[in-house]
Amino acid sequence: MLGAVTDTFFNFFKSDENEKKFKAAIEQILGAKPSNIQLYQLAFRHTSASKTTPMQGFRESNERLEYLGDSVLGMIVAEYLFKKFPYKDEGFLTEIRSRIVNRESLNQVARKIGIDKMIEFDGSRKIILAHSSMYGDAMEALIGAIFLDKGFRFTRKFILNKLITNHFDLDDVVNTNSNYKSLVLDWAQAEGKKVRFDIISESGTQHRREFLAQVTVDGEEVSRGNGWNKKKAEQDAARRACEALKIVM
Repeated sequence: MLGAVTDTFFNFFKSDENEKKFKAAIEQILGAKPSNIQLYQLAFRHTSASKTTPMQGFRESNERLEYLGDSVLGMIVAEYLFKKFPYKDEGFLTEIRSRIVNRESLNQVARKIGIDKMIEFDGSRKIILAHSSMYGDAMEALIGAIFLDKGFRFTRKFILNKLITNHFDLDDVVNTNSNYKSLVLDWAQAEGKKVRFDIISESGTQHRREFLAQVTVDGEEVSRGNGWNKKKAEQDAARRACEALKIVM
């Protein structure tokens, strides 16, 4: 009996200490104290570690916050580029926004600010595809949590000052062609090679599909890539093909 009571107290203090560390990590990322820590805990809960709510029976993960954060991020970046490039057309603005908010960019930023170490997920499950985007997904969910917790002005300041200014060189973004599929196709034409892009598998739920793409050159597999739609999967596979084939941008 005494052992059970001791374990209970130990777990309580361990949980309390973990929450203090989590709050400190969030405060460091935000540059301000979080008001609703539960929002941020939810933002880092991957769907593989979803928990059933006691009242509605809904399995809760960061997917809803990700949906919200994606919209907020896209709108704020769009406004920033609209003002930054007053004489550029819609096509240019759309392309540059895509380069900033794509999964690979968000994955990299998420790792730089330490999000990859904070995500709660079920490591025993086979979530290879999810691993490729879970950091960027959590980044968007974090933005959704900040929006609900701190409001639009704070979120806008966080995105522009903490993310865009600190982690993106806009000149490099503009001058770097991240359309890897076009690079591979141009290379294949110049080298007289036959290249194919194929979607070889799909997984996930109806509302959360993940695709696996394959690049073959003259019938031989060169690379694979994944994404939450077919276009993203092909771009990821093409990026890996550029690395394997040493195609210079």
